[in-house]
Amino acid sequence: MPHPLDSFFAPQSIALIGASRDHEKIPGRLLSMLRKNEYPGKLYLINPSYAEIDGLACYKGVADVGMPIDLAVIVIPARAVLAALEQCAAVGVKNAVIISSGFAEEGGESAAMQDAIAALAKRTGMRISGPNAEGFYSQVQRVAATFSPAVDVKPDVAPLVATTRRIGIVAQSGGIGFAIYNRAKALGVALSYVVSAGNESDLGAGELFDYMVQDASTDVILLFIEGIRDVEKFLAAARRAAELKKPVIVTKVGRSHAGFRAAASHTASMAGWSGAYDAVFAKFGFIVSNDLDEAVTIAAVLASNPLPKGDRVAVLTVSGGAGIWGADSVSAQGLQVPELPPPIQAEIMTLLPSYGTAKNPIDVTAQGVTTGGLQRSVDLLTASDEVDAVLVVLSLSSDVRMPFKEAELKPLIAAQNKPVLFYSYTLPSDFARRTLAACHVIVLSGLTHAAVALRRLLDYSRFRLAPEPDMTLLPARDLSAHLKGRMLSEADSKALLQEAGIAIPDEVLVTEREALDAAIAKVGFPLVMKIQSPDIAHKSDIGGVRLGITTKGEAFSAYRDILERVKTLLPDAKIQGVEVSPMAKKGIEILVGSLHDETFGPLVSVGLGGVATELFRDVTYRPAPVSTAEAETMLGQLKAAQLLRGFRGAPKADIPALSKLISEVSVLAARLGDQVADIELNPVLAHPEGQGVTIVDALVVRKS
Repeated sequence: MPHPLDSFFAPQSIALIGASRDHEKIPGRLLSMLRKNEYPGKLYLINPSYAEIDGLACYKGVADVGMPIDLAVIVIPARAVLAALEQCAAVGVKNAVIISSGFAEEGGESAAMQDAIAALAKRTGMRISGPNAEGFYSQVQRVAATFSPAVDVKPDVAPLVATTRRIGIVAQSGGIGFAIYNRAKALGVALSYVVSAGNESDLGAGELFDYMVQDASTDVILLFIEGIRDVEKFLAAARRAAELKKPVIVTKVGRSHAGFRAAASHTASMAGWSGAYDAVFAKFGFIVSNDLDEAVTIAAVLASNPLPKGDRVAVLTVSGGAGIWGADSVSAQGLQVPELPPPIQAEIMTLLPSYGTAKNPIDVTAQGVTTGGLQRSVDLLTASDEVDAVLVVLSLSSDVRMPFKEAELKPLIAAQNKPVLFYSYTLPSDFARRTLAACHVIVLSGLTHAAVALRRLLDYSRFRLAPEPDMTLLPARDLSAHLKGRMLSEADSKALLQEAGIAIPDEVLVTEREALDAAIAKVGFPLVMKIQSPDIAHKSDIGGVRLGITTKGEAFSAYRDILERVKTLLPDAKIQGVEVSPMAKKGIEILVGSLHDETFGPLVSVGLGGVATELFRDVTYRPAPVSTAEAETMLGQLKAAQLLRGFRGAPKADIPALSKLISEVSVLAARLGDQVADIELNPVLAHPEGQGVTIVDALVVRKS
């Protein structure tokens, strides 16, 4: 099905506005790259200062071309850009890439010029990439609309191509986007597109990402993100990628305070809280990598291998020490390096000298290479049901010798039975890379990255997109009457939760001493008493909580002492009274809550609760709302998950009840939207299986 951006990425005609003869400057380099890559369409040069450039006619303006133009590439001073775009719109140019800088990244009047560009795009329907962009490269269509040296063509050097599957790159930094392509190209990874988003006056990273998702020639997607502007389009594309099972590798920068500051000035990006981005990435099964070479390695492995069916790895080597190192690297990623069953060991040993080993790691030795033992061992391991992936660790520095025969290796790799990775502990020669590329093998030169790639492939193979949440878990009710103050007390927070349809323990707010007898009679012993005030978030810190009260005398004394202590320590606090609650049964303390992120809206959070929340920071997040199944997945990702499953003889927690509560809170947070900044239920006690959960404390903060 045609996509609106087809004419952007595969233009039949291009107008280069600001074309130049000087190939040392960006305008000249743009023309040079288009011609070197043999752009097959019509190319129109626009510059009133020239009659022709390099044998091509030069026009004074786009109106003088008199032919349809799919794409305008604009590289002129910033203050002349808007007028050039108006001229493009007047003659029906469909798309534009603005290479020129000096817009929102500078602020002030320059930002206003970018706003005018955005308004023009909206008014005319022209799709505009940039400004402050490095352009794009469509490898299949041979469209090099960029000045990046990464797309330069060396006439006497054949490109290295090891994969039939292609990667697509969307980057909010042109330099990094083309650096990713540069490194992938060096490994022999084929490309569909690499595109720099620039300042995103119109076309955003989300829409460019969406194009890669639907594009049949793109098999793996790499994203380099500072901050997302077109959030809805990004989320829709992320869901579609998960549904299509198209892998997405993402690097998110701006995680540190300094990085956040730089991101804001680099492309005028609202970088956002990185935890919210990680929540989105987790929801849709993105592979997160914060290292350039690691990300490229993962992409290369995905582009050349099937997904593993399990975590058992065979390490095959010609050097004992290298094999041990490979086994350590794989094990460090939580993968198994099992000893091979005796029948397989016996079969492999027939291929090796007596001093070789077939246990795993398998050391065929240098002699085993010359006798064909290495190749036949790979054959046996790829056919075996006892291992799920093979890591071949060897030296490929020779310019004349290869340890494999193409006729034997190529069909084995083509069968795609399981991942087979090749790591060279010496720098691989160009001869080795090209010979193995003919077999569709990529030679990796980072052992840790190779092991990480295997781990990420396994994790991705296990990812399942969670079902949509059941929004009928809670009735639809107007809760605005409960959101009068900025911070709600526990009693007011629980009243909101109860009105929303979330189960709350029977509790009584006592506002005068005379009402205490009736509250005790209703709640029963043992009980808990807690001060209630919208001005006091942490009640226990000021002695505002008494636990395990078993007599009336204790209750009346606690009531008096709590009020006196709070009035002494916080004389200006607004006191609503003292809440009398039943003492909850024992359970595992869990935090359940939500927060509102400026980029992605409400997020639901789950973590180890009570005082352990701040101590261990064992919390995971997802965009709200989530289904009970997704809530259970979140619980499983906590470091404390084993506590819920029953640790050292303790009973298992009521995970279904806890998952239902998480889903309910997420539905509530999604419905309240930007009315609420935070919901925190901490602790929630998760009781043993079948006994449910108890919300012990609650705090709701209205968004200002």
